[in-house]
Amino acid sequence: MRGRIFFLLAVVGVALTAGIAHAATVRVGTLVLHADGGFEPRLLPRHRFAPIRFQGYGQIKTTDGSKPPALRHVKVEFDHDGRLTTTGLPSCPISQLQGATTAEARQRCRGAIVGSGHVGAAVDLLGLARIDLRVPMTLFNGPRIDGNPSVLGHARAPFPISETYVIVAPIERIRGSIYGYRSAFDIPPIAGGLGSLTRIDAKIGRRYRSHGSKLSYVSARCSDYVLQTEGFFEFADGTIIYGSAFKPCTPKP
Repeated sequence: MRGRIFFLLAVVGVALTAGIAHAATVRVGTLVLHADGGFEPRLLPRHRFAPIRFQGYGQIKTTDGSKPPALRHVKVEFDHDGRLTTTGLPSCPISQLQGATTAEARQRCRGAIVGSGHVGAAVDLLGLARIDLRVPMTLFNGPRIDGNPSVLGHARAPFPISETYVIVAPIERIRGSIYGYRSAFDIPPIAGGLGSLTRIDAKIGRRYRSHGSKLSYVSARCSDYVLQTEGFFEFADGTIIYGSAFKPCTPKP
């Protein structure tokens, strides 16, 4: 039977000026999802957008040490006080990443890199052994899809099955909502279906120039003292976890 869990990730610091807020953890049976993140600077204009850098991580594990169910689908919505800018930023064709090593991908689309990090996975070799992998991940500004910008996530796992993973995440603008953007994407099978995602961490941010102007890939303002994100995560065993995370900001005087 499909399981449904509703939760609130109250990731709020002790004070609005705190540099690090508390992490959030939710448990569903033996499945544990642990996440945290933040952005800098926290001091932001109230009405205009200013450049920021975002970093965060998520960990998926079980209380009994078994391999967690595979994450299959993700949907994330971002606060309307955040902004994504891709004007004049080079984009990376999906074909340039398919089959590429990490070094090849970064060389081919160097100008389109908007973030980097790592992904971790647990792979059961048909009950014979378990292998825990951690490989570099790169985020690229991707091609427009149905008129919307996209992010391409690239990772290469050399063992136990040499595979290149490319995730295409379109970013849709939302109107008339507390959220400004929505991205929904599928997680491809890992190691031919033998693996499960266990961790992801990333730093996102890129400043660049276009036609003489200084631009930032991600920027934000602080109109109501908080930036909010909502996530939806669907696992292969039918478990669905979704809720909201809040991060404080301080408006400039």
